[in-house]
Amino acid sequence: MKSYSNQRKVSLFFRYLLLTILAILWLIPIFWIVLASFSYNDTGFISTFFPEKWTFQNYIGIFTNSQFPYLHWIIKTLLVAIISATLSTFFQISVAYVLSRLRFRLRKPFLQIALVLGMFPGFMSMIALYYILKGLNMLNLGGLILVYVGGAGLGFYVAKGFFDTIPRSLDEAAELDGATKWQVFTKIGLPLSKPMIVYTALTTFMAPWVDFIFSGIILSTSGDPKTYTIAYGLYNMLSSSKGSATTYFAQFVAGCVITAIPITILFVIMQKFYVSGITAGADNG
Repeated sequence: MKSYSNQRKVSLFFRYLLLTILAILWLIPIFWIVLASFSYNDTGFISTFFPEKWTFQNYIGIFTNSQFPYLHWIIKTLLVAIISATLSTFFQISVAYVLSRLRFRLRKPFLQIALVLGMFPGFMSMIALYYILKGLNMLNLGGLILVYVGGAGLGFYVAKGFFDTIPRSLDEAAELDGATKWQVFTKIGLPLSKPMIVYTALTTFMAPWVDFIFSGIILSTSGDPKTYTIAYGLYNMLSSSKGSATTYFAQFVAGCVITAIPITILFVIMQKFYVSGITAGADNG
């Protein structure tokens, strides 16, 4: 018995040691980025881990730089993320609920096709989407929102697994009392799925906020920096002209730190709902 107890302690020690090492390796780049954003630098890339000279000028400069309107990028990206998250969450939750609670023809083939399509990364379609949006004259923020929302329906599998855990007897009892399918969905399904709604809203908000591929493809043709989102705007800051990478690198790092703050705050505030949503959705998914 004592031997088993010692083995268990040794096993737990090595597990925690491994987790500690992984946490340190994961935190070091983040720690360096935060420190680099406070580093005074007028020669190019930052080569030291700890700043040799501390300054807030990088954060001031990122907002006062007339060539790269960072504040406009934040506003545009926030607008795109909120609209996309709202519509995408509604579509994902609705599709998941229908496929979980209702039985209809071609339901299983649809689930199989959606599963196969979900295995392919979305950026494989970016060239086709570009020409489609170009033909519709929608190479703008509206077209970008359409791309984000259009692919939202295929992300229903986790939400479907969550709805599968809700007892069907609740639906049956409501229908016996005269409730319609829509009333069952709005009065029973939605109130019971708050963790999944939060999880879906967070993931669909985060995707437009940090996306670079689709925003770069769709918005690059405008030539107006004020129409860019944060990810593509920061990239453009370093690649727009010769010498930009060294001139604006410190401001670029400060912009990255600011960009990460809203996502971090959202995850901290809604962590409880996020974890319960993803774990519950994985039960029967």
